[in-house]
Amino acid sequence: MNDRAGTLLGGRRERIERILSRELALPWDTSGGTPLSEDDRAHLRGDAEDLYWNELEWEHITDEEALEGGPLAELAFPGFLAYVRGLLLREVMPDSLAPANPRPQVVEDLLGFLGGRVVELEDGLATSDDDSGRLPLELHVTSRLIDLVLYYLYELGEEDVERVEAEGTDSA
Repeated sequence: MNDRAGTLLGGRRERIERILSRELALPWDTSGGTPLSEDDRAHLRGDAEDLYWNELEWEHITDEEALEGGPLAELAFPGFLAYVRGLLLREVMPDSLAPANPRPQVVEDLLGFLGGRVVELEDGLATSDDDSGRLPLELHVTSRLIDLVLYYLYELGEEDVERVEAEGTDSA
């Protein structure tokens, strides 16, 4: 992750903390569980990145989730967001063959990817003659994905999310 992406993510976290008047902390102990090898971690991140690119392209092809202000990230990226929720799963059904094993470190990697993507899109807008309007829409939806992933990572409740959303979202 580059410095600008790290600054962007840090700013998003600080904004949420300021609005909620509390420090964000992972709601569980991350020291337990089976540690991930670097290869496994890279594989999980790669799968999520593939979901991002596939769902982004599908949205460009279909414009299914397009509204006046652009596509809704919640609807345009259902697979990506479900994957993130799966990485953070802490409870499984009693008859599950495998225990829950949350992977917040992979979600942090994905936040780095999304932050880097926002930086790329900002740079692209500054230097491009994009007549298609794709770059601003991609920037909007990717920026929104960062917020959603942060909400999932820190298990913000509905009331907390509503408070943060009421303050307006950061423009990327």
